[in-house]
Amino acid sequence: MSFEKVDQRDLYRCVACGNCRSVCPAFEQTGRESKNTRGRILVIRDIYEGNLTDDSVFDSLNTCTTCGYCAVTCPAGVHPPDLVEGARSGLVESGKMTPTQMKIRDTVTKYANTLGDSGSRRGWLEGTNLEIPQNPKAVYFVGCLDTYRYPETAVTTYQILNKMGAGLLEDEKCCASPLLRLGFVKEADALMKHNLEQIIASGADTIIAGCAGCYNTLKNNYELDGISVVTVSEYLASHLSDLKKAGLGKLDLKVTYHDPCHSGRHNNVFDEPRALIYEIVGKDNLIEMQTIREKSRCCGGGGGVRSGYNDLSLAMAKRRLEDVPDGVDYIVTTCPLCLRNLSDAGGDIPVIDLVELIRMANDK
Repeated sequence: MSFEKVDQRDLYRCVACGNCRSVCPAFEQTGRESKNTRGRILVIRDIYEGNLTDDSVFDSLNTCTTCGYCAVTCPAGVHPPDLVEGARSGLVESGKMTPTQMKIRDTVTKYANTLGDSGSRRGWLEGTNLEIPQNPKAVYFVGCLDTYRYPETAVTTYQILNKMGAGLLEDEKCCASPLLRLGFVKEADALMKHNLEQIIASGADTIIAGCAGCYNTLKNNYELDGISVVTVSEYLASHLSDLKKAGLGKLDLKVTYHDPCHSGRHNNVFDEPRALIYEIVGKDNLIEMQTIREKSRCCGGGGGVRSGYNDLSLAMAKRRLEDVPDGVDYIVTTCPLCLRNLSDAGGDIPVIDLVELIRMANDK
């Protein structure tokens, strides 16, 4: 069995101290040693050494959201999400995978999106009358979820970015994050090659990602020489004067902010979304959750867990909602998957994308 994607040094660096048990969102819900980081690393070692080959490994490895909270607490400096993804890749390469993994692979490779939607990738643009600039310096990478499930977010985002001269890729496809996270490296390479060609052809020097998963993948898995990747919040925070000129107003609201794992903990995008929120509601009206920034609890939606273990995923989301402070009007986030999972968890407080808060402020 090939384990080219597993760093052997990292695999044996773990000293089994158990710090990760206290922060693993799956372990918090299941209480199972095999479903926390320390247990998963022991499982990966057994697979790596050829001592464990039965299907019991899937419930251990595939309940990991790859949120990375364990890496923050690890005194040995291990990065467990990389080990989990590497082990998944090795298993896939040897023909071992779950029906859920196969379904996601087949859907993404057939439709070039995670949702099996055969509609136009630019369907959300219909009726907007927006003119797409030629040869833009920046392009908006929309992502699958906003394209097909939250088109209103795509429209709102691009209405703002369009005024700043941002364009679109001619033929955007799935960024390949779901395939990479689940171990389908070869299939991911084909999508990444296509998108990379589109990015280079656009002539842009900046990619603005509307999804935390897309952002993490474009930034860390693509070879984008001389091209920067930023989140929507980073781009807008750096163009705050333009937002103000366009009529950004103030709102008399109290909100809280949920840090997405793949833009926040994995890539340290913490200050920019908060700067935009401060500008709209005031610093005192952003009421922080119990766990924030690099210690923010995962929504439970990533790493294929929502698809493969939906009950567990929603239990994690409900636990995250317990961190929401009393008296806020909205939960604001910057990732459509977080928005979806937290909304589906059934809380009383609406979950909105940050660009919706900006739209509300512009309409004020």
